[in-house]
Amino acid sequence: MEIFGVDIGGSGIKGAPVDLDRGELAQERHKVLTPHPATPDSVADGVAEVVGHFDWKGPVGITFPGVVTGGITRTAANVDKGWIDTDARTLLSDRIGQPVTILNDADAAGVAEMTFGAGRDRKGTVIMLTLGTGIGSAVFTDGQLVPNTELGHLELHGHDAEKRASTKAKEDEDLSWQHWAHRVQKYLVHVEMLFSPELFIIGGGVSRKAEKFLPLIEHVRAELVPAQLQNNAGIVGAAMAAAGK
Repeated sequence: MEIFGVDIGGSGIKGAPVDLDRGELAQERHKVLTPHPATPDSVADGVAEVVGHFDWKGPVGITFPGVVTGGITRTAANVDKGWIDTDARTLLSDRIGQPVTILNDADAAGVAEMTFGAGRDRKGTVIMLTLGTGIGSAVFTDGQLVPNTELGHLELHGHDAEKRASTKAKEDEDLSWQHWAHRVQKYLVHVEMLFSPELFIIGGGVSRKAEKFLPLIEHVRAELVPAQLQNNAGIVGAAMAAAGK
């Protein structure tokens, strides 16, 4: 069974048909740059371009980098503030001419990892963190998602954690892997103190380079692993949501 998934990120909008039996992309994904400013209309155009690239007809799952409830986008930390309280499901469905399911990006990635990846068959508390333009989070207890947790906005040393420990912070400040890993470590220790997870799954594009920073992180009791689906987890999770999985 194939369903289309789209992952809207702070830097790129990417999508592909997904083989839901295997939890893998059925074709090579297509990506366009996220427009700046990332207004609802301009991002909707980007989503339409990605879906149109495949001439897809049928349900489409779409992730959004913020809180989503009932198809309405409630926050917009890393996109234009015009997204706040936008009926994104209707906007995107009208733009691409197909039925749309929309959900938080980290929640989608987490569901994919819990089903097909590093969290498969894991019980207890598992936290997926996506490191990118910001920090997304998905919290699971015995496999059940607690949606829209937004742990990237926890305060850490007087700052939003994602302003200090995201991949964007590493790039903007030209941090070494060692320096950045130390910031990520401080963040993980803080999250662990609050939630006591058995497992942290680290996702986002930087998960492809996990060997450069995960071995540098100390003082975290929970098991710490990279996402197995890497940066495709959001696309897979979006497709799963559109299929009602």
